Amino acid sequence: MSNTAASVAPLTRSDLEALWLPFTANRQFKAQPRLLARASGMHYWTIDGRQILDGVAGLWCVNAGHGRREITQAVAGQLETLDFAPTFQMAHPAAFQLANELVKIAPRGLDHAFFTNSGSEAVDTALKIAIAFHRLRGEGTRTRLIGRERAYHGVGFGGISVGGIPPNRKTWSSVLLPGVDHLPHTHDPARNAFSRGAPEHGAHLAEELERLVALHDATNIAAVIVEPIAGSTGVLIPPRGYLQKLREICTRHGILLILDEVITGFGRTGSAFAAQEFGVAADMITLAKGLTNGCVPMGGVLVSKAVYDTFMQGPEGIELFHGYTYSAHPAACAAGLATLALYQREGLLNRAASLAPQWQEAAHALRGLPHVIDIRNYGLILGLELESLPGKPGARGFEVFTRCFERGVLVRQTGDVIALSPPLIIEKAQIEQIFGTLRY
Repeated sequence: MSNTAASVAPLTRSDLEALWLPFTANRQFKAQPRLLARASGMHYWTIDGRQILDGVAGLWCVNAGHGRREITQAVAGQLETLDFAPTFQMAHPAAFQLANELVKIAPRGLDHAFFTNSGSEAVDTALKIAIAFHRLRGEGTRTRLIGRERAYHGVGFGGISVGGIPPNRKTWSSVLLPGVDHLPHTHDPARNAFSRGAPEHGAHLAEELERLVALHDATNIAAVIVEPIAGSTGVLIPPRGYLQKLREICTRHGILLILDEVITGFGRTGSAFAAQEFGVAADMITLAKGLTNGCVPMGGVLVSKAVYDTFMQGPEGIELFHGYTYSAHPAACAAGLATLALYQREGLLNRAASLAPQWQEAAHALRGLPHVIDIRNYGLILGLELESLPGKPGARGFEVFTRCFERGVLVRQTGDVIALSPPLIIEKAQIEQIFGTLRY
């Protein structure tokens, strides 16, 4: 395997210049590039043949492990049969097959799927559906959207607007959507530091939604969107009862609840979706990443029957003026069908639940090490928070990220938080390797 990787020709500095990498310090990266050449199972290989254990499932997406032949063969076969089909006023069988398979594992009541190409598109789609839904019901004043501080909902203007990570909003602040408000985040280290699983304190923070209802009036609010577990902000686990309380308030005031499950979907928490894990009914769920095991870009929105039926009761014709050229692309559908079949056959949608106890113990064994100020875990998710260097936020986290990579483990750094979300095929010895590397 390493010989195959080593055969890849190294890139010169001039070779690196044409590409502008996303969410990357480009000058820093191009001075010392980290280049991956191939992947299989739980591992990547660099262009110089070093084996790297994947502790983040690529980017929260390769839940069934890398290089799954069942998926690549399905995609290749689909491309040889039907490479593309028109999206508007046309369709192909695999799109319906994938929607039906997805609905089978979805939380009860979410029985329709609208396909996109990414999580960012899924979020913008869900927001548009929410606003259009209320308008069709004769409540066109319901246009206000409620997000949450420290939230990440992709990089579309809608997603950034309801999102709450300051650096993501700073540059675009003057052109974000109007009529958006934010709930407070749930991070409370003073009372919840080093919680194992869902924190005890913080359910009351959901009641801030009542304050926003009183401020704007429910007749002006379309939807609330939150991540069940916030990832990009540094892994924030919902306090016990928090999501349920949000659901109760939304129901009381006729507000749609959208759960952004782009990272928590497809087994990450120990259930197929976090909505099932936490026992919360959503009106819509956004998804992507694990839908195709990261093989082909794809996203989607799971929509409740009540929302869908509202669109189907109006005059005949186009019910929703929204969509994408590559919605339900044949290759993506083939990847999705093969991925869902893998999840079912290998029991991966629930495997995190059986590994969670060892994962939790290994994680919290890091408590007491220098600079560790908090550990947050759920299912096969971890947020390891480090004390920031004075005047250099993020520097310590980046140093840990680079050192782990040098020692053969890929972790994700977001500020001074090290985030982990390995493929669900991880074995116990590999869990030990990840945390052993972090320890030393």
